[in-house]
Amino acid sequence: MGKIAIVIHGGAGPDSAFIKQNKERYEEGLKQAVVSGYQVLKTGGTAVAAVEKAVQSLEDNGIFNAGHGCALNNKGEVEMDAAIMNGENLKAGAVSMVRNVKNPISLARLVLEKTNHVLISGYGAMEFAADENVPLETDSYFISEHSRDEYLEERNQQSIQEMLRKRIHGTVGAVAVDAKGNVASATSTGGIPNSLPGRIGDSCIIGSGCFANNNTCAVSSTGDGEFIMTSVVAHSVSMSTEIMKGSLQEICDHVIHERNKGTEGQMGVIAVNANADIGISFNSPRMHRAWIDADGKLGGSIY
Repeated sequence: MGKIAIVIHGGAGPDSAFIKQNKERYEEGLKQAVVSGYQVLKTGGTAVAAVEKAVQSLEDNGIFNAGHGCALNNKGEVEMDAAIMNGENLKAGAVSMVRNVKNPISLARLVLEKTNHVLISGYGAMEFAADENVPLETDSYFISEHSRDEYLEERNQQSIQEMLRKRIHGTVGAVAVDAKGNVASATSTGGIPNSLPGRIGDSCIIGSGCFANNNTCAVSSTGDGEFIMTSVVAHSVSMSTEIMKGSLQEICDHVIHERNKGTEGQMGVIAVNANADIGISFNSPRMHRAWIDADGKLGGSIY
């Protein structure tokens, strides 16, 4: 049997007083999530199941911008996106603009496994969720005190035009390789504060926020979603492993710091390949991240 490994992230972007004040909560949340995903791998589970489990933990936490801790758009509403991809067969599932779904990443996995579609959005995704009896929660479940305060503060201090020009980040994700050498990736987000309703970010876009291929690697991206989409960041990391020499870490660094060095946006990636090599790179002041490598060693950091 092959080596196993998992890497997770809880978003990349600028630092804030809230992050500093809650550093221990973030670190504990990252640890819980990466350990939960690793336990799936350790007991013979698939990479797909492992990344879903890790992202579920982050969605349930409430301090990360996904699931229980979503941002609010400029109407004070929640719209969530998520995607998951299996590197063994290149199948993917994604959902966009969903509400009330406790774990959007699990709905994305159902799209992968039970439909011939890749991305389902809005009312169609909600009808599919009802058909599959996925767990739902009331609107209030998804709105944390922090996200509500952030929404109200910006509404009181800035115009709609100013808020729409701001770049605010919030994503969670995971990549893993299982004992059979299959890789998988998952990404989920609660959106960005005070966005226009219907805004879709990179998290649910295959090749941008999420990509996996056994022959290359699995990647989850985070940061400025619009720049990640136009730079097709996740697929760029995968593609670069085919045409470049160097370690997975060097390739991640190349994509973030060289290929996108002229980009104004802040972004980060986590990656793992079938050999359980890990790559982590970001150009922002911080990226919440944790990992358990092929030797079973747990690590993590925010800055």
